[in-house]
Amino acid sequence: MLAVAGGAEAAPRHAIAMHGEPAYGPGFAHFRYVNPDAPKGGSLTQGIAGTFDSINPFVLRGNPFQQIRGYVVESLMVRSQDEPFTLYGLIANAVETDDARSFVAFTIDPRARFSDGTPVTADDVLFSWKLLREKGRPNHRLYYGKVTKASKVAPDKVRFDFGDSGDRELPLILALLPVLPAHATDTAQFDEPSLSPPTGSGPYRVSEVRAGSYVVLKRDPNYWGAALAVNRGQYNFDELRFEFYRDTTSWFEAFKRKLYDFRLEEDPSRWAIDYDFPAARNAGLVREQLETRVPAPMMALVFNTRRPIFSDVRVREALLELFDFEWMNAKLFHALYARTGSFFDGSSLSARGIPASDAERKLLAPFAKEILPDVMSGNYQPPRSNGSGHDRAHIKRALALFAEAGWVLREGVLVNKKSGMPFGFEILVTKREDERIATIFATMLRAAGVSAEVRLVEGGQFEARRQQYDYDMIPATWQQSLSPGNEQYFYFGSASADQTATRNYMGMKSAAADAMIEALLRARTIEELTTASRALDRVLISGRYVIPLYHLPKQWLARWPEIERPAQLSFYGALPETWWRKEARP
Repeated sequence: MLAVAGGAEAAPRHAIAMHGEPAYGPGFAHFRYVNPDAPKGGSLTQGIAGTFDSINPFVLRGNPFQQIRGYVVESLMVRSQDEPFTLYGLIANAVETDDARSFVAFTIDPRARFSDGTPVTADDVLFSWKLLREKGRPNHRLYYGKVTKASKVAPDKVRFDFGDSGDRELPLILALLPVLPAHATDTAQFDEPSLSPPTGSGPYRVSEVRAGSYVVLKRDPNYWGAALAVNRGQYNFDELRFEFYRDTTSWFEAFKRKLYDFRLEEDPSRWAIDYDFPAARNAGLVREQLETRVPAPMMALVFNTRRPIFSDVRVREALLELFDFEWMNAKLFHALYARTGSFFDGSSLSARGIPASDAERKLLAPFAKEILPDVMSGNYQPPRSNGSGHDRAHIKRALALFAEAGWVLREGVLVNKKSGMPFGFEILVTKREDERIATIFATMLRAAGVSAEVRLVEGGQFEARRQQYDYDMIPATWQQSLSPGNEQYFYFGSASADQTATRNYMGMKSAAADAMIEALLRARTIEELTTASRALDRVLISGRYVIPLYHLPKQWLARWPEIERPAQLSFYGALPETWWRKEARP
């Protein structure tokens, strides 16, 4: 055992929860959302819209194939999918920390092996931590840079110390460290895009790669962790094939021809009318609407407040008034979308429709002027139009806000009152679907004399410009969990606004947001987490940093009947690693 401050001792445990206790005790047999008797064998083909030029997802350069994580390269511990944030042993079969979470120690499972048969050791863990801290993606550098000391306690044991950071999430972040083999990793070329198959310890190996076209993973017959409780009922296919499609039309047409096995549909028009095709009728296509328990994604058009034209919150609010969701939803999406109004919409962490509690008000007291009264009272909802596409009340409200910010309408053109400069900006997109939404929004803006140019660029150029914040407005999506933490700095922290390639796309610098994120990391209970999350949500909503778009009320899954899934769902709905093929061997 490890001695800790105050004479207390940290006992090794099988799991660690961010808040409260793990749902599964020592010696549990399997997760609830799997079929422990699922047959093994066969293949699963996934269709992906987009492209890739690298299979190294751990570095910034390139457009990587992300599924290397988990399938090929494992972490020390693995997340259960029916708890907010609890990790169970994988490469590490035991974890230790103290009450203050000032350190974490991991004991390596003696059975853990890389795919070439080499044992996983403490040296590999420390090698991975150092390499990703120095050459990994910005979030890796940020998180792993908070370690004040890393040491090998024994050949099978590592310890990371955090000092008095007060960041209670750090032990879990280190538990999710991808473990790379020191003996088979080229450190000199690590931060370069690569198509060379990596050596990992996961259930699959990379079998074939064709840049931009497909990746094939094959099951490792000697996978060391096949019998672990965290893996039982999972990774049931002998082969995983990932086919890439450069446009959404060919992507859907391929599904109609049964060229891939399932599809998570996000287009309401397609879901409503395009699934009545011959193969669907003849081959028994299964269509399901699945419940999830995680926050709805925040899909939005994002203002780059680094641009002077968007620096005034009144300007941003005026543009928000001009977005007619009701018209768009009815005309384009069969009224199937729900309007997003919160960064944690549809979950207990959302502030939408809920008055601020006394605890929230205490947290927000130093920043009370930044929080809009209707957001604090819980009365705020996104602007709701009459659905005509030309709601005069909202146009009038927008023009009044523009006038307060120094912009006036002259001969049908919105201009700066002092300089006479027209109000105009560019919306940068890379997908045809986003181009359509942006073009419709640009048309809506003309009613207030605003000129918006939509520019469609290829994926590489879009990503390069996004990483350098070289845009006025872009579409973006933030996926939130039920346990927000350090990633919020990467999304909304002041320090991330000036760092390249973060997800602070809006460039916000808010002391209030920084303080709420700190409160998230101090939270010890679900109640404290909820308080801090809702307070952060109120800061983000009040800042008018985005024009929220919409989200699906449920998860829409279409799958060919040969693919089966467990009856019980995870918090995240569809989880392909728990599925199996009907004709697979028993």
